[in-house]
Amino acid sequence: MTTETAPAGRMTLPGGEMLAWSDLPKERLADGGPLAALVARIVPAGARVLLAGPHDPALLDRLAHAEVTCLLRSHPDAVALAQRAARVVVGGPGGLPDDDTYDVVIAGAGLDPVESVEGARFGWDGVLARLAAAVRPGGALLLRLDNPLGLQRMVAATPWYADRDDSAWVIGGVLDRTHPANREQLRQRLTGSGLLPTACWAAYPAAGSATALLDADQLDRDTGSGLFDAVLHGACAGGSTTAPVLQDPARLAVDALHAGRAADLAPGWLMLARRPGGPEDPATPAGSGDLPTVLAQTGPTGIGVLEVLHGPSGWRWGLAAPTDARVPAAAPFASREAAYRDPDALTGPVPSGRLLRTLLLDAALRRDLATLRTLLQGYAGWLAGQTDDDGRIAGAGALASTDNVVVDGDRYAVLDPSWRATAALPGDVVLARGLWRFATELLTGGYANPWSSTLDVAGLTVVLGGLAGHDLSRDTVAQAVEAEAAITAALHGLDTDGRGSLATRLHAIEPTDPPVGAHSYQQLREAWLRQREEISRLASLARWTDELLTSRERALRRAETTISLLSGSLSYRVGRLAITPARLAKRGARAAKRRARWALAPKQEEQQ
Repeated sequence: MTTETAPAGRMTLPGGEMLAWSDLPKERLADGGPLAALVARIVPAGARVLLAGPHDPALLDRLAHAEVTCLLRSHPDAVALAQRAARVVVGGPGGLPDDDTYDVVIAGAGLDPVESVEGARFGWDGVLARLAAAVRPGGALLLRLDNPLGLQRMVAATPWYADRDDSAWVIGGVLDRTHPANREQLRQRLTGSGLLPTACWAAYPAAGSATALLDADQLDRDTGSGLFDAVLHGACAGGSTTAPVLQDPARLAVDALHAGRAADLAPGWLMLARRPGGPEDPATPAGSGDLPTVLAQTGPTGIGVLEVLHGPSGWRWGLAAPTDARVPAAAPFASREAAYRDPDALTGPVPSGRLLRTLLLDAALRRDLATLRTLLQGYAGWLAGQTDDDGRIAGAGALASTDNVVVDGDRYAVLDPSWRATAALPGDVVLARGLWRFATELLTGGYANPWSSTLDVAGLTVVLGGLAGHDLSRDTVAQAVEAEAAITAALHGLDTDGRGSLATRLHAIEPTDPPVGAHSYQQLREAWLRQREEISRLASLARWTDELLTSRERALRRAETTISLLSGSLSYRVGRLAITPARLAKRGARAAKRRARWALAPKQEEQQ
């Protein structure tokens, strides 16, 4: 419990407050993450905002342009946030005055943590009715709902119903009829409360700490989008937890996208609804403006949240800048980092097409060498078109690996152009790096492919280079691995020692290793099967070698025995008696020839 003192007049204690409990999230995203960026966009300047439930304090910093009232059940949390809010009500929804209305009501942590266990119990529908009543005509409600059949429950090693943590006040599943279980049920509950749902975002990789928010309706429609593919894979592969899971959440999320079920399997949803009436256009939610299609936090802290907005000609890039103005701008030429992120490059349209990595994996799984050759040759030709007179590639093209390139017919393009190399790299090294990353994912991920299982990562990279029409050597692949270590170290802020350790690990990757990152039991089992197969192959090779050596030893012994038998026979002795004079005569002739040569040598010198 904190010992801070709340400012006088800012805190209201109507009763029911929890004196020894805190709901504030322990894992916090830089600058509040995508949720804070979304909230800052939908809340107009000067609006009255009700922040219901526990939220990251950074979210309050993003609402400095509005008048914020916090509704909390935890007294320590209220003391901690009182300095940032205009007013704090502690004790649950029953403490809200009936005549208080707000332009925007935000329940970004859901409705369960709004209700205090020390006061009057409202239930989920009761809390929704109370918050909906607090939305003025023309105002908006932003509400989070956790998915009881979401991705996080499918991959979790511990079942949700076995949660015995102190924070598990409410454990809900699909059989809990008091909670909505899907988006449609949530829309019905909101409509029943007099609100009109207008937008919904799917939260990945976890509802409570989402690093990516994606428009749920667009997820259902654009199932082949390379942008959604990259965002989902990046969010789920780079999750905040390192605990083992049952299966790879990134692979499952991408498969759900292509099956049109990424929104249905999202760990949670954020639904925006408005109350009809007021001076606003009936078709526009209060303060919404241009609602983003994607909000994602990637890369080093300090750059802000990447946005994708609707434009006249399709999607366009945007950037929700961080609130901390003290964050220095990137200075690529003043540092020795191998790569950096340029926020100014996040402008213009988002290139359409499918992600190259997904197309290559699909072709490899189907053993479609013709498609693999076409894609790889197109990728290599596109990279060659970006080289300068010295055969080097600079800028975003130098970091254009298969997971950041989209393909639309015969057109290749960098998806996110903000990642850039500080110095130009040789074209062969850039190609080898992209192919090495794909080869690593293909082999360590356990994907079926048309190549021999005895190939190592560098060998498969050379083979892929051959398919692309380039004769890559292992030395070039080694240079590509060094470049990958330097680039990864720069993007993750590693020091020199960290970069050296990373380079050592990357060089040591074997096909029998599990993928880098959080391990799933499914991937660990596949790695164990590959290791067992490799051990069986090596054991068979050792047995074959042992049998070959044994057979050679037996043949040698037989030859020795035969020689011994022949050396003691009468014919052998007679043969030796016959051959010995001939050998002696041959030796004498050689000696006479040498003496004659020595005798003639001085005479030849005198004649000269």
